[in-house]
Amino acid sequence: MKKSIEYGGVILAAVLLAYVYYIFIVTNSFAPAGLNGIATMIQYKTGFSISYMSLLINIPLSILAYFLVQKDFAIKTMVFSLVYSFAFLALQSSDLSFIQYNAQGHDTIYPVILSGVLAGVVYGVCFRNNASTGGTDIVSRYVNKIRPETNFFVVTFTLNAIVAIASIFVYSEGNLNYKPMALCILYCFISTFVGNLLLKTTKTAYKFTVITAHKEELVEELTHKLHHGCTEIEAVGSYTGAKKTVLLCVINKHQLNDFHKIVASYDDTFSYFEVVNETYGNFKHVKTN
Repeated sequence: MKKSIEYGGVILAAVLLAYVYYIFIVTNSFAPAGLNGIATMIQYKTGFSISYMSLLINIPLSILAYFLVQKDFAIKTMVFSLVYSFAFLALQSSDLSFIQYNAQGHDTIYPVILSGVLAGVVYGVCFRNNASTGGTDIVSRYVNKIRPETNFFVVTFTLNAIVAIASIFVYSEGNLNYKPMALCILYCFISTFVGNLLLKTTKTAYKFTVITAHKEELVEELTHKLHHGCTEIEAVGSYTGAKKTVLLCVINKHQLNDFHKIVASYDDTFSYFEVVNETYGNFKHVKTN
């Protein structure tokens, strides 16, 4: 059941991206992110369909990813690429030009914003289901696997920057035109921002680390006022040699101020927190003896 939902999400995301390209991108002369951006520029210059170019790029990359990256990731990315390519080909072959947003070179920022937001939704759905839109995402993941110290987003940004610079020369008519590069960068920024926002989900929480000499009182308040338990770790101060207790506690974001007030009311207590993008598990029904 879970696998069916994951594949269903990937398929819907692929269809959505095909609509995004057809309605907003190909009619407004700018290249989006990644290797699909290269496919868009090739179609603009030669008429060779994005659909066929996407298949030529992503099928070999998905096969390589199957052996070099991860099988589940590769299969889902292959499914995405096939559905996206055939969906876009069907749209190109249909008489649906009336739904396209053609800014006619004036207010091009609007289709860029709309396409960036929708593409960000697609990226978020794909990453949550261990898939990708192909192209630079596969390359970035492979580079990250063989060189874990390399930041995934740095690799993606570098590849997208190459596309953005190339778009200057592709879409320029006579004199150099930097507008396509600006539109490409804006698209990349919006889609990445929205995709990351979706990855955080509604399960965002705060993990507090509290170092205190008032373990019993703090645990009592946190349990009865916030209905949260803690994990206790006995510790010794390296400078004073005094015995302390380290409390680890994950709370909801709407309890942040209440937690601050409770901790601030105790002396000889120090705390800091970290943002947790997502939480897993359920301890509501844990039984104690």
